[in-house]
Parts: sequence; C-alpha cells; structure tokens
Amino acid sequence: MNKYVSPSSNLPAQMEFPLVVKAVTIDLDGTLLDTAGDLATAANMMLRELGRAELPLATIQSYIGKGIQKLVKSSLANSHDGEPDAELFSRAMTIYEHEYAKNLCIKTHPYPGVVDGLTTMKEASFQLACITNKPEVFTLPLLRATTLLDYFDVVLSGDSLPKKKPDPMPLRHACKHFGILPHEMLLIGDSLNDAVAARAAGCHIFCVPYGYNEGRDVLELDCDAIIPSIYDAVKLIKRSS
Repeated sequence: MNKYVSPSSNLPAQMEFPLVVKAVTIDLDGTLLDTAGDLATAANMMLRELGRAELPLATIQSYIGKGIQKLVKSSLANSHDGEPDAELFSRAMTIYEHEYAKNLCIKTHPYPGVVDGLTTMKEASFQLACITNKPEVFTLPLLRATTLLDYFDVVLSGDSLPKKKPDPMPLRHACKHFGILPHEMLLIGDSLNDAVAARAAGCHIFCVPYGYNEGRDVLELDCDAIIPSIYDAVKLIKRSS
C-alpha cells in the first residue's frame, strides 16, 4: 500500500483512521532505540582486530536490520550481500559479540517521542510487545539500561523463536500470546523486514522515517502510515473494546 494523501500527512488514501487495535508491537533498532553508534563501534573494533580498514558510521548503519550475523558479514565484505569465509566469519562473530557487550549502551538512547508514546499507550490499555532480530543477550540489557523494559508485556528477540523477521512467526506468536487476531495488532518498525513480516502475518504496519532500513528511503515500504515518532502513532489508533 504505497498511496498517500500527501507528502505532509503520509497516510494512504484508502485507510480509515484511527485504526482499531488491541496490541502494539515495536521494533528495537532504528525504531525504539538509536543503536547505530554502539553497533558501529563494535564493528570497527572487530575490523581493527582482524587487520582490516574501519568503515564510516553511515556505511555500517546501512548494514543494520537483519540481525548481528548479517551486520558482521556485511562489515567484513563491505557489501550488503557479502558472504565471507566461514572460518573468518566465526572469528569475527566472537570478536564482535565481545566488543558489543562491552559497548552496549554507551551512545544508545531512545528516539524522541518513544517514552511519551509508550507511556500514553500503556495508559490507554494497549498491550505492548517488543519484537527484534537482536539476540536476547543484548536485547534485554539494552531495554533495562534505557528503562524501557517494564513497558512491554512480552519481548521477542531474534533467537526467541525458530524464525525471525521478515518471517511472520514472531508476530503470530505475539498475537497468540495476547489472544488476539492479527488485524487487531499494529507493528511499528523502520525497515523492509518489518513491513514484510507485518503483511505476511496480517497485521497493520506503521513505519518511522528516522530508522535504518539498510540505507533505503522509508517511502518505498508497503505500510499503512509513516509517522514522525512513536508518540504520533497514538493519534492514529484506538483501543478496541
């Protein structure tokens, strides 16, 4: 769904707002938290230890979105589709995970509107979930360190289930957890992974324009609305009885 009323509103003409939903699921990297600085620090420390040239922040940021393994592979090859030697990749992953654990929340912070948006959603009795491709060993400490963890009724990381986004499994799992139908849930994300997963699951999807999306324009995504912040989502949804 790529038709919008106008560039200023970024709402598709055929949708009726507010959408009636019971639960809201939100992506982590590039949606809730700006994690690019710490992810890039770990990547460059890894590259340095392996005797390779460091990469600019913007380049590494364009590799974020499909999980840490993909980020490491892309950083090693300096290419979105890079597939390094298996032994090198194994060494690189060990280094990366060690360095990222040490630098997990140095520069990371919530985006503007996140805390106000989550607070307002909780006050309106929406059930909330965080669904990310980031491994749980990093997800939960990050949410704790940024004081966001207690907002969520459930957190699904990239290794919580057999499949992760863009597969719809995490969204369907969240629906089952909440006891709701897919059309009663909204996903807020920043990337193609989020849009594909939401459409496959039958959920509504809003996207934020400030995230990573592998360096591509968010206007290319098939979503129901593009919102300036998490807080702005509140204006476009209402809690079903």
